[in-house]
Amino acid sequence: MTASPLLQVRVRALSYEAQGILGIELVPLSAENPLPAFSAGSHIDLHLPTPQGPLIRSYSLLNDPRETHRYCIGVNKDARSRGGSAYVHASLRAGDILTISAPRNNFPLDEAAPHQVFIAGGIGITPMLGMLARAQALGTPWTLYYTARTRAHAGFLDLLETAAGAGNGQVVLNFDQEPGGKMLDLQAIIAALPAGAHVYCCGPLPMLEAYEKATTGLPAARVHKEYFAAKDAPATEGGFTVELARSRQSLQIPAGKTILDCLIEINAEPPYSCREGVCGTCEVKVLEGQPDHRDLVLSDSERAANDRMLVCCSGARSARLVLDL
Repeated sequence: MTASPLLQVRVRALSYEAQGILGIELVPLSAENPLPAFSAGSHIDLHLPTPQGPLIRSYSLLNDPRETHRYCIGVNKDARSRGGSAYVHASLRAGDILTISAPRNNFPLDEAAPHQVFIAGGIGITPMLGMLARAQALGTPWTLYYTARTRAHAGFLDLLETAAGAGNGQVVLNFDQEPGGKMLDLQAIIAALPAGAHVYCCGPLPMLEAYEKATTGLPAARVHKEYFAAKDAPATEGGFTVELARSRQSLQIPAGKTILDCLIEINAEPPYSCREGVCGTCEVKVLEGQPDHRDLVLSDSERAANDRMLVCCSGARSARLVLDL
């Protein structure tokens, strides 16, 4: 996989969007150099100089894809943060210069759909905002179901109010921990989908697991989802060989380590970010062998093809893998 180009951007503004959620606006260092175009559902990687060392973290772009003068993201302060969101909330300041990747998209909008239905939980609203803007631009009818613990935890409500008032969409808010609140009824939402509608979901793991169950009867092409955290543990069973076709090196993968761990040790690693199989950065071509897929990026058909894998989390079902590295 070709590495995404790296860019230098300036933090133009930080904004309080909800309890635990910061909005961040990033702009080019020079107005004469517009940022690369992006499509709805895209994300960028932030290279963060944390006290624990450099970290790379992925965040969805939430602004209108027609904008080339800025990238906007939302960062939730995760109580289980491994350093990324904690650094952003504690240390990032307006005026800071950051290195980022060019946008990539593992969660694209199907622009041919006759109706778009979005289901977002918590910070999972961020990729949906760009999708709403694109649906508005296309004139496609859309519906958004947005659930959070309370209204105080729900980010970007002003943007949603503006989008809902633009004419071809509606927003349904759900706050399950407020008096009288209840969990979003995903089965009912899926049962009531307009004919031919495509449905998209992003949120916490329990929501995505319920969403997968609720959509089992729909054609796979109409069902879209994005995970922010791993669902399965990475493959660390080891006991197989990885051969690097280009550098002609051979590695024995021991128990307790991922393929990426071993590649890092010999400075042969591909670009990587999340180390959980959710961002797609470390995708590598597989030339021989059968991967044990543990990621949340590749589709069922892509997994079945056995011609690519995410080395941060996936292992091997065969005794030998040959990678295009």
